[in-house]
Amino acid sequence: MRDTRRARLTLGLLLAVALILITVDNRAGSDRVLGPVRGFAGAVFGKVERVGAAVTGPITGFVGMLRDAPSARRVIGDLRKENARLRDEVSAQRLDRARSDKLDRMLGLAGLGRYRIVPAQVVARRTVAGFEDTVEIDVGAADGIRADMTVLSDQGLVGRVIQAGPASSTVALLTDPALSAGARLEGGNELGVVNGLGEAGGGGNLIKFRLLDSTVPIGVGRRIVSFGSQRSLPYVPGVPIGVVERIDNTPGEVTRTAYARLFTDFSALDVVGVVVAAPKRDPRDSVLPPVPPPPKPRDERRPGEHRTGQRSLEEGFGLRRPAPPRDERAREDMAAGEGRGGRN
Repeated sequence: MRDTRRARLTLGLLLAVALILITVDNRAGSDRVLGPVRGFAGAVFGKVERVGAAVTGPITGFVGMLRDAPSARRVIGDLRKENARLRDEVSAQRLDRARSDKLDRMLGLAGLGRYRIVPAQVVARRTVAGFEDTVEIDVGAADGIRADMTVLSDQGLVGRVIQAGPASSTVALLTDPALSAGARLEGGNELGVVNGLGEAGGGGNLIKFRLLDSTVPIGVGRRIVSFGSQRSLPYVPGVPIGVVERIDNTPGEVTRTAYARLFTDFSALDVVGVVVAAPKRDPRDSVLPPVPPPPKPRDERRPGEHRTGQRSLEEGFGLRRPAPPRDERAREDMAAGEGRGGRN
C-alpha cells in the first residue's frame, strides 16, 4: 500500500472503529443502549472471522504440514527401518528352524549308516580348475577335514572334498561332469558308475548311471546307493544317490545307461556333513528311505454294493433279500426243476 493521504485516512478510521468497539465491549455489560450495539458488532465481525478462518485455514494447515514434514519423514524412515529389522529377524528364525530340521535328519541318516560326520554349512559357490560344480563349506583342517572325504546331506550323497584349508574346504558336487563314483542297485550287487551331467542334468539334479553288465535288467524306479571306495576314500558305502527315471536301450553296447534323479536337491544345498569316519560294515540298503506304499486299486463294485465286502443299505435294514450265492442258486434251480418234473 502506498503512503498516501487516502491510505493514512483509512488506517486512522479503522483504528478509531477498533477503539470504539473495545470501549463498547468493556462498558456495555447489560446496558440497554450499548448492549444491542455490542451484539450487532459481534455478529458482523464473527461472520467476518469465520469467513477469514475458512479462507486461511487450509493455508495455515499447509504451512504447518510443510513445517512438520522433516520430522514426519524421520518418523516414517524410523518405522521402515524397524519393519525391515523385524522382517529380517523373522526370516532368520525361519531359516534357523529349517537348518535345524535338516541337521536333525542328517544326523539320523548318519546314525543309520554308522557314519561319523562333522556338520557344515555351504557358504559360497566356487569354481576350481578341473571342476564346474563346487561349493565352499565352513569347516576345514582344524575340524579334522581332509581331501577325499565323503560329503552328504540329509537326503543322500553330495560329493567329495577336493581341498581342505585351515577353516574352510572345497567340495566337488556329484553333478559335476568331472566327478564319478561307484554305485550299486538296491537289493543286489549290480555295479555301475554314476557321472554328473552339469548343465545338461535338468537343473543339476539328474545324473548318468552306467551299469557295467549290459545284461542286467533294470527298470524305472530302481534306487541307487554308493558302492564305496577302497578304505572308504573318497566314498563310503551305502549312501543313497537317486532313483532311475529313464533307461537308454542301445543294442550292442558293452554297458547299459540309465538316468537317475538325485535324492539331494542341489539347487537348495545348505546344511551338509563331512564323513570323517566310515562304518566298519557296509550298511547296504539300510540308509535308504522307506519305499512309499503302492496306490490302492479302485474298488470293484458289484450291483447292490457300495464298496467291496459291504452290503447295501437295503440289505442291511432287511428291505431287500440279499442275492444267494451261486452254488445255492444252482441248488434252488435244480430243486425247482425236479419239482416241476414230479408234478408232470
